[in-house]
Order: sequence, then structure tokens, then C-alpha cells
Amino acid sequence: MKKQQILVAGTGVLLLLVLYFFGNTVPPRKTSDAATGGQASGSAVKAIGLQDILQSSEARLTPAQLSYVNRLKQSVVRGDVKAQRLNADRTLALFWRDSVSDGLLPYMYYNAEAAKLENTEKSLTFAARLFLESVRGEDDQALKSWMAANAKDLFEKALALNPNNDSTKVGLGASYIFGAPADNPTEVMQGIQRILEVAGRDSSNMYAQFMLGVGGIESGQYDRATGRLETVIRHQPRNVEALLLLAGAYQQQGKKAEAIRCYTAARKLVGAHDMIQAIDKQIQSLQ
Repeated sequence: MKKQQILVAGTGVLLLLVLYFFGNTVPPRKTSDAATGGQASGSAVKAIGLQDILQSSEARLTPAQLSYVNRLKQSVVRGDVKAQRLNADRTLALFWRDSVSDGLLPYMYYNAEAAKLENTEKSLTFAARLFLESVRGEDDQALKSWMAANAKDLFEKALALNPNNDSTKVGLGASYIFGAPADNPTEVMQGIQRILEVAGRDSSNMYAQFMLGVGGIESGQYDRATGRLETVIRHQPRNVEALLLLAGAYQQQGKKAEAIRCYTAARKLVGAHDMIQAIDKQIQSLQ
């Protein structure tokens, strides 16, 4: 089964790498060789632990960097412990973001810990979306599950503060979709149902429509995916990610003309040379 790699332009300054597996059934996801042990619907997947992530990341630090990190981790003393912990977590998050080239996972973790202490809807949803965007481009199932679990927890905490935020509800549903093991489509459907609740009340919610399209791709329901993504494109004709996903879904269905139309529209909107090359390669394969 061929893995198609799609580069998409994300919101803000992020360039997202979204990997999808197109096939006739539910797309399979890779599991690392080390991820074995626990049971999940008949196949073994070992859950990755936070200490595994932190120890692996800290092992790549210089002695000076590691000493700095350890001082911050041990800086909470008597007094206003919450304020001290919040300051330490924020500082650690910034360190991993700004000073370590491959420090994304510790950055997301400490940013999330700070958000939980701050306990505002804005901080919680920001932290949750960092995990959600990262899980979409991750192949390793153990890491996907870890990221998705963190995203779910943060979205749920944000919903507790504002139960009426539809974007947060969609984000929570998407966390189920992207974190679901390949052999357990139940979680995908659970996520889709959560998003359908939002789309059913507000058909103009393009975030919900987009995620339902993604859910259709993840569950192998390409006809439903194309319908949702076409709706998004009608309202957001410059949505490159939706165009590329729509092209891939049409390509999987053997609808070459529709796929070329979407790839061509996306090509006109992207600026990165490698993205243009990747799109041209897909178009050439369809001609």
C-alpha cells in the first residue's frame, strides 16, 4: 500500500507535514519496532511514557544545558509553590522551544503543564492544538497515542471552562480520530460523532466540515470525505490543506480529473519549491 506524503501550509508560521495512507480500507499506521507489549484490539502496542520522552530528549543536551534544566526542575521551594511551578514550566517550555533543535516534545509537555496551572481557556486550547497538529504528522503509534491523550485531556479541561465552544469540541473529536490505533476504528467513529454534533447544529462551521473530511479519509470513507472537503473549498477556496487532502481522496477513488483539478488549484497557492515539486509529481502520475 503506497504512502503518499503531502506538504501543506498551516496557519500562522507553521508548515505542517501531514502523512496519509490511501487504500481501500481503513488506512494502516506504522508502529515502531520498540512499540510492543500492551494489547489494543488484537495487536500489541506499548504506551510510551513521559519519562521515556524526557530522558531521551535530555540525553541529547550539553552538560551546561542539562544543568540548567535540572536547576529549573528543582527550583520549586517553599512559599507560593503554584506560582513557582508555573514560572518553571514556562521557562522550561521556552528553553526547549528556542534552544534545542529537536525539543518539540518536551516543549509541548511543559507548555501543557503551564497551561493546566494557569487554567484559562486560551492557554489550554493553545496547548491542546499544539499536540493535535503534531499528532497529525506522526507515524509512530506510541507517540501518536501519547500526543492524542494529551490533546484530549487539555481540550476536556478547556470545555469544562466553556462547554459551548464548538471549536474546542471539534478539536476534541479530532484528537480521537488522529490518536486511534489502526486496528481500532471505534475511536475514529467516536471522534466523528463528536464533530457531527457540531456540524449538525451549524453547517457553516468549516472547521467541523474539514475535520469530518479528514475523518472520512482516516476511516477509508473517501466518498464522504470528498463531499465534506468540497464544502470547505467552496467556502475557503484558498485552503491549501483541504485542496491537497481532497485531491488525494479523489486520487484514491480513481477520479483522476478531479484530483488533477485540486492539485492544480493547490499548486497556484503554495510558495515553497519542495511543495510545488511534490504536487507536480502527483499530477504527472495521474496524466
